[in-house]
Amino acid sequence: MERGDFRYNAYVQILKEELVPAMGCTEPIALAYAAAKCAEVLGVLPDRVEIGASGSIIKNVKSVIVPNTGHLKGIPAAATAGIIAGKPEKELEVIAEVTPEEIQGMKEFLKDTPIKTIHVDNGITFDIIVTLFANQSFAKVRIANYHTNIVLIEKDGQVLFEAEVKGEVEKGLTDRCVLTMEGIWKFINMVTIEDVEETIGRQIEFNSAIAKEGLRGDYGANIGSVLLKMEGENIRTRAKAMAAAGSDARMNGCELPVIINSGSGNQGMTCSLPIIEYAKELGADKEQLYRALALSNLTAIHQKTGIGRLSAYCGAVCAGAAAGAGIAYLYGGNYDDIAHTVVNALAIVSGIVCDGAKASCAAKIASAVDAGILGYHMYQNGQQFYAGEGIVTKGADATIRNIGRLGKDGMRETNEEIIGIMVGE
Repeated sequence: MERGDFRYNAYVQILKEELVPAMGCTEPIALAYAAAKCAEVLGVLPDRVEIGASGSIIKNVKSVIVPNTGHLKGIPAAATAGIIAGKPEKELEVIAEVTPEEIQGMKEFLKDTPIKTIHVDNGITFDIIVTLFANQSFAKVRIANYHTNIVLIEKDGQVLFEAEVKGEVEKGLTDRCVLTMEGIWKFINMVTIEDVEETIGRQIEFNSAIAKEGLRGDYGANIGSVLLKMEGENIRTRAKAMAAAGSDARMNGCELPVIINSGSGNQGMTCSLPIIEYAKELGADKEQLYRALALSNLTAIHQKTGIGRLSAYCGAVCAGAAAGAGIAYLYGGNYDDIAHTVVNALAIVSGIVCDGAKASCAAKIASAVDAGILGYHMYQNGQQFYAGEGIVTKGADATIRNIGRLGKDGMRETNEEIIGIMVGE
């Protein structure tokens, strides 16, 4: 890999595409975005709402508080927020600017307007279809495969825009298959910091701010604060607590944006905040921190490429393993240290399931970060998990492929069972 060649440029572009700001949990915000766009197309306030959602969307929207709504929760609240206060041009910050009058308007709309949710299965994991009705008129917007990917805009039966949906292919994004662990390692050691400075600098600023708020306030189960009270102020605990506290705040209505990774704010915080804490502890300079964060973010994206945006496999596991890799880099680790850290971490916590976005995500994040740190220290002490032991095989990329198979294919039925449990089917 050389600076300026297609792989180098692809890695820079992948970071720019994935590390974007979002207000609140990304699945409710994607739903709010679809509803806001649909309301814009309809042109008037609807008198009836119909929401089609794939099971994984239902799972991830059901239990989370939507920010800037006065602590409203769930699918109707997310759609209503987009209809009443959404600014679709802001995409995942669609409800970042909401007035008190609009919040009151949301409550009145929810009280007065029929909102129906339908579980749809069009063969893809990520699927949102919002239809708004007003008298004899209607508008429809569909988002598929990733959070801002509008594939259909329709009004009164006339198709205004349509893009083909071919399975779960993420059209319009840089091909993530260019990522490998060796490629990531080469990239982060040669990248010109200016090429990633704005993208990663914003991640440091936004995610640090919400983590600090999570420790200051009373959010969810306050996992970050509990960890510090239980284990003290050592660096390992602080790294876990900061990531957990960011999730505490974000899952429970905090009105601060985060920089996401792989479509998830929780994953964006998990693969950044522990590294920021370790950089402070170890006295790392700006360049070391940025290279460590580039490594962590790309490693998380590499793992999620095979799994997909949504799965029964908890994405915090990928981000925690990636955080371990970034921490290993800050300690002066070489490629072998990085690769073995990731493999060890995945061997420890790959059984954690995703049962939707909610307060317990913070506790799962803490466990995943702990596994990343343990994975590094295992290898430093001459210990590792070997090929043939469970899902581990020879080579980091090969083990990551196994994780993709497990998360995407092996846990497909698990995902349906989790959704059935959550919705009482």
